[in-house]
Amino acid sequence: MSLGEHHYELTSTWTGNRGSGTSGYRDYARDVTIEIAGKSELLASSDKPFRGDPTRWNPEDLLLAALSECHLLSYLHACVTAGVVVVSYRDRATGVMREDGRGGGAFAEVVLHPEVVVAEASMIEAAENAHAQANAWCFIANSVNFPVRHEAAVTAAT
Repeated sequence: MSLGEHHYELTSTWTGNRGSGTSGYRDYARDVTIEIAGKSELLASSDKPFRGDPTRWNPEDLLLAALSECHLLSYLHACVTAGVVVVSYRDRATGVMREDGRGGGAFAEVVLHPEVVVAEASMIEAAENAHAQANAWCFIANSVNFPVRHEAAVTAAT
């Protein structure tokens, strides 16, 4: 297995100039368009409590989505290597971010709640154990400085 360095690139463009730029804190929108060549544009903003547009993705949403998707993909790989056939996977991820009172803040934790269905009851134990391997392999979980916990439910299709 070769080790490699992977590079990622995107363009974030602020689209919230209402005509006077950042002349005042309330004078501009937090709207951003995120673009990656060959992919659909992503309309983003800050979260509503920070004067953002609640209909757009915000950085906190995107971090939670990245952790959830990374675990999902790592988990599917872990299941294949363990001989587990996953037929359905759905996660309801939750996260807690705390403001620090100085204008900043940080995530305290993220909890993933995967609901996994495997092909046969004999696969349930290995499917449950695969979450630990998936967490160890998840690039995004390994890149954050807060806990990413898993409260998984695994059932069998038959």
